[in-house]
Amino acid sequence: MSVTAGSRPDGTRPPAAAEAPGPAAAAAAPAKAPAEESEPRRAVALRKVPFRVRWRRDRALILMTSPVIVLLLLFNYVPLLGNVVAFQEYDPYLSSNGVTAILHSPWVGLEQFSRMLDDPLFWSATKNTIVLFVLQLVLFFPVPIVLALVINSVIRPRVRAVAQAIMYLPHFFSWVLVVTVFQQILGGAGIIAQTLEKHGWSGFDLMTDADLFKYLVTAQAVWKDAGWGIIVFLAALSAVSTDLYEAAAMDGAGRWRRMWHITLPALRPVIALLLVLRVGDALSVGFEQFLLQRYAVGAGASEVLDTYVWNMGIQNGDFSYAAAVGLAKGVIGVCLVLGANKFAHLLGEQGVYKK
Repeated sequence: MSVTAGSRPDGTRPPAAAEAPGPAAAAAAPAKAPAEESEPRRAVALRKVPFRVRWRRDRALILMTSPVIVLLLLFNYVPLLGNVVAFQEYDPYLSSNGVTAILHSPWVGLEQFSRMLDDPLFWSATKNTIVLFVLQLVLFFPVPIVLALVINSVIRPRVRAVAQAIMYLPHFFSWVLVVTVFQQILGGAGIIAQTLEKHGWSGFDLMTDADLFKYLVTAQAVWKDAGWGIIVFLAALSAVSTDLYEAAAMDGAGRWRRMWHITLPALRPVIALLLVLRVGDALSVGFEQFLLQRYAVGAGASEVLDTYVWNMGIQNGDFSYAAAVGLAKGVIGVCLVLGANKFAHLLGEQGVYKK
């Protein structure tokens, strides 16, 4: 009995093996949808969930956040309606009711903004604000990053916790206490000046030196708020897997190369976010810190936009002009946030919000 090729001894043929589809079959077969296409469907499915179901599911979270939302509306958004006085000649004495006084105040259009642009004191305050922002961006912003890297490199957890607590403690101090501490150290009657005078050297008073004032307030900001930034960066570093460091060490990477290729890339999103927020807050370098030291160095060195608004609005009673300056400062701040966030997108970072 002859057995044909591909047949069994009993004459039956084995089941045909699955053959690869030809070009025509492959073309006729429907293409598999990529993973990205499931995201819109998932979003549509979420939007179809009834409100009653979502409320029953999330009502605990909504109730927990409702007091914060109410406070945010009352103290952050409702007062924005008062910016209308920037376009008026507001007189609070027209009525005992502030809303009635606003309604009866005469409209002057953009007169307050034109006055702002012609005021040399405004430009002097703006110059001091920009100089202090650039100085703090260069000298203050990198300090929490460096300190976080140093603390993260400490092996013993107890030493790391103690160092972090010591650096974070000044964040709870008020600016009155911070200025007092610096006065007792760097002032004319401070510890350093008195020690130098006892040993025959001439004393000094850095707290009244107008030329060094911008460096003094930067040092105060570093001492007070660097610990807060350390917590943010250490939280970002805690999410980095230790397997990456172990694998890099096995490949022969030293400490500096591991820091450059693992640690710093892990901090890039946080650095970009904080940098965008800091640029958006460029025109708000501080208020209480400068107001406390205003009379020690003079208004020429300590006047910034926040203190300028306070002086014109509260001290001089020129509420419309102060509101115009504050409104212009807020609009410029929003533009800076949007521009910095767009620049972060160009660098491949998320920034404050996604594209």
